[in-house]
Amino acid sequence: MAMARLIEYDEASAEIRAVYDDIMTTRGTNWINNFWKALANHPPTLQRTWESIKEVMAPGVLDLLTKELLYLAVSVSNGCTAAKRAGMTPEMLGEVLAVVGMANETNSLANGYRVPVDEGFENLF
Repeated sequence: MAMARLIEYDEASAEIRAVYDDIMTTRGTNWINNFWKALANHPPTLQRTWESIKEVMAPGVLDLLTKELLYLAVSVSNGCTAAKRAGMTPEMLGEVLAVVGMANETNSLANGYRVPVDEGFENLF
C-alpha cells in the first residue's frame, strides 16, 4: 500500500499538470507512473526531481542507453523494478541483471572478508 495518495492527472492542480505534461511529452507517453503521482503530494519535490532527472539523463559524455542501463542496474540493486526503455533488448536486460547479481555477490564477499582496496584502485578519480 502506498504511503502517499497517488495524485491522478484529472485531480491535479495546474502546477502538477504542467509537470505531468512535460513528463509525458519528454518520454513520449500518454500516462504518468505512480512514482510521479506520489511525488505530486509535494509539488516542489515533484518539480525538482523531474528537472534533475532531465538534466542527469540528458545527452552528455555517456549516451542515453548507457545511462538507462546504469539507472536500471542501480534500481535492481535497490530492489526496484524498472521498465525496458531506450532500445534495451531482452538480451541486454539479461546481461544487466547478471552483472548486477555478480557485482552484489562479489561486493558482499569483499565486505564479508573485509578485503582492503588495492592501492592501484584508490586514486582512480
